[in-house]
Amino acid sequence: MLSRRLLFVSAGLGALAIRLGWGITPVRADENFEVTHTDAEWRKLLTDDQYEVLRQEGTEAPFTSPLLHEEKRGNFACAGCELDAFSSTTKFDSGTGWPSFWAPLDKAVETTRDTSFGMVRSAVHCSRCGGHLGHVFDDGPKPTGLRYCINGIALKFHQLSA
Repeated sequence: MLSRRLLFVSAGLGALAIRLGWGITPVRADENFEVTHTDAEWRKLLTDDQYEVLRQEGTEAPFTSPLLHEEKRGNFACAGCELDAFSSTTKFDSGTGWPSFWAPLDKAVETTRDTSFGMVRSAVHCSRCGGHLGHVFDDGPKPTGLRYCINGIALKFHQLSA
């Protein structure tokens, strides 16, 4: 059983490794995305924390995102380009400390193989700008059985009208 202490220590060590540059595989500049910017432009458009997650594949600390407990009806969009990526109807509490969803919106995200930290995972990125959003795992609820574990700092919430 994963204890809260072990989760925090693991997340802290992972954040330290990311800060030190271990296992980082940033989005390649030569990939073709609909929304592109130079590195300098991305740094101006995003906060330092957003830049680290979206452009350098960092991870925010668990249980720190205000979006973790967002329960209003709406869509969660990429903070880099505003593409709606997840619906509130697919959001669930995974207990991991990051906003989790059992499915993305159609054609909103893509995945790549991530072998950092001695693990094999599927990284999730925005299909429009290539921004790193998080990872997807196969331990989620029905109907998909997937858990899209997404950095809240990589998202913006757009509330839908009643």
